[in-house]
Amino acid sequence: MASRRFTVVFVDRSAGVARRLALPLFPTLGVLVSLVTLPLLMGLGVRWAVRSEIEQLRADNAALVMANDSYRAATVQLSSQIAALQSAVDDIGERASVDPAVSRAMQGLPAALRSRAMGGGTATGSVAPVIGSAFGQADAAFEVFREILSVIESRLESVRSGVERRQALAAATPAMWPVPGWLSSPFGSRQDPFTGNSNFHPGLDISAAHGEPVLATADGMVSHASPAGNYGNLVILEHGFGIATKYGHLSRFAVVPGQAIRRGDVLGHVGSTGRSTNPHLHYEVWVNGRLTNPLRLLGPRRAASP
Repeated sequence: MASRRFTVVFVDRSAGVARRLALPLFPTLGVLVSLVTLPLLMGLGVRWAVRSEIEQLRADNAALVMANDSYRAATVQLSSQIAALQSAVDDIGERASVDPAVSRAMQGLPAALRSRAMGGGTATGSVAPVIGSAFGQADAAFEVFREILSVIESRLESVRSGVERRQALAAATPAMWPVPGWLSSPFGSRQDPFTGNSNFHPGLDISAAHGEPVLATADGMVSHASPAGNYGNLVILEHGFGIATKYGHLSRFAVVPGQAIRRGDVLGHVGSTGRSTNPHLHYEVWVNGRLTNPLRLLGPRRAASP
């Protein structure tokens, strides 16, 4: 069967010449269809590619939004943690200061007592291993900072604990003269004012005017406030850490047993009760059940009142 064909006639009007071109039907139609559909297919392909890229961009944008929200939340958390650490540092700074006179008095305490009171523990953890284990991983940057801040916070807690123990010991250390006056009898060997014989004097005798207020030399608790033989009217303060002080020959009391006392509070008044020849305060310091020379702890002597 002969293939179907169609003829295209080209006429040159000026020369009167006609040219005929016979073309097979189906191949020609195929070429024409191809010429028409190829641009359409190319356009559809470009459109699909653009749509796919847009969807990918949308997905990436959503991921970035989530990551940004996560970083924002992490930043807020880190800021809060840093603010807490700053507050802790400020608090420690405020608590760390100790009056120079009290600090000098603390140096007069036995080294074993200071070591036991202050504690021997050290902060655990180090910043360097945290950095070494996670540094360089971009995704773990915030976690690295969190761990570093946690280590710093742990070390600050240890420092805070040490500062609090030091403050407690400072408050318990007898560090001031209990009454203004002059030293009439020192700690140690002396001539007994009644017998004239040499004997051991367990404290300081501070001569002062009758009725002069006697002050607590450190924070503590009144364990005794009553007459006690040769001491006359006697107040005993327990300061903690094995430290106690005694105040003898008082004319009258200003405290009662069980009363909490702060350094500088009035305990009683100078008198001459008990085994005494004139108004004065007998003052003793005990550390871990042993007598201690009060002059090792006291600052410069207070002048007597005019």
